[in-house]
Amino acid sequence: MQRRTFLATLAAGAATPRFPALAAPSPATPVPAELREKLEKIRLKHKIPSLGAARFGIDGLLYQEVTGFRKAGGTTPVTSRDLWHLGSMTKAMTASLLATYVDAGKLHWEDTLGDLIPKACRDTQPDAKKITVLQLLRHRSGLPANLPNWWLLPGAGQRGDLLRLAAPADGKFPTPEPAPFFYSNIGYAIAGHIAEVLDGKPWETLIRDRLFKPLKIIAGQGPAGTEGKDDQPWPHNEKGEPFPTNGPPSDNPPSLGPAGRVHASMENYARFAADHLRGAKNLPALLKPETYQTLHRPAPDSGYACGWATAERPWAGGNCLTHNGTNNANYFVAWLAPEKAFGVLAATNQGGPAAAAATDEACSLLISLAG
Repeated sequence: MQRRTFLATLAAGAATPRFPALAAPSPATPVPAELREKLEKIRLKHKIPSLGAARFGIDGLLYQEVTGFRKAGGTTPVTSRDLWHLGSMTKAMTASLLATYVDAGKLHWEDTLGDLIPKACRDTQPDAKKITVLQLLRHRSGLPANLPNWWLLPGAGQRGDLLRLAAPADGKFPTPEPAPFFYSNIGYAIAGHIAEVLDGKPWETLIRDRLFKPLKIIAGQGPAGTEGKDDQPWPHNEKGEPFPTNGPPSDNPPSLGPAGRVHASMENYARFAADHLRGAKNLPALLKPETYQTLHRPAPDSGYACGWATAERPWAGGNCLTHNGTNNANYFVAWLAPEKAFGVLAATNQGGPAAAAATDEACSLLISLAG
């Protein structure tokens, strides 16, 4: 997700109510009768191939609805079991993964990169070694947003090289004490590498074993579908044109995994979001109550916490947690209202402004239907 896209969506999104094979989901609340029809109107208005939306509570999915097709011009409809690309929704997952090490006493929020990943800090700017875990997760590290060509960079098993490429010894780097807010995919890729060094395993394995399995989440990495088949929603560019289902430009590269490469069904994403609702209300959850407080507490002057942006909304009874995610070929957004113990999400298999507007309208619709 680009920094400009994220900030624009935060400003506008859901501002008020104005506006592998999975088991079949079992909604605990009846789906509003008018939801499918209204979602279809939103989908057609914005000319996107598909649209899904769901409401969840502290125990997970309450209900969901989908409309449209897996591929523009195709005839295979999307289903409630389809896998949606989460994009930068992955960031809160990576932050939660690091939080498991904090709870275990193996990591502290103020630990620095120089202490945690010294090998990765070789041939880097001295100030880069001073970046703390919390600065990484709050986008206060001073690292750039992206590197020129992610697909030509080291793969998933070589994330230790990213810091050297982002902050080379002969380059310029702002002192992170703290640096201003700047949305950095690189920062989250490096955050994932911290977990790799702590445990000696790839981030892809660690997030599955330490986050997904305890929360009973089924999720995968990278493109969800099989090349050339209509077994999952196809990625589409902002014009609604389908991309190949695998490889560039339809997804982020493997090195970017901790920042934006997870895919999951809406039901499975809701299990993750529900855990954060429980944690925010000091109910039994994966992490300690004080750990959720840190994950949800923004930096004083940015409104961005650890994989979550924060915003005050009347319909939520106070503070919200929110984020969007896109790889420019899919779009996903979620809003969590901890005070009222519910959240909404929406997804589509297209990137760009129309996808952002449609998912925002879908979230607003769910909020209005809830009263």
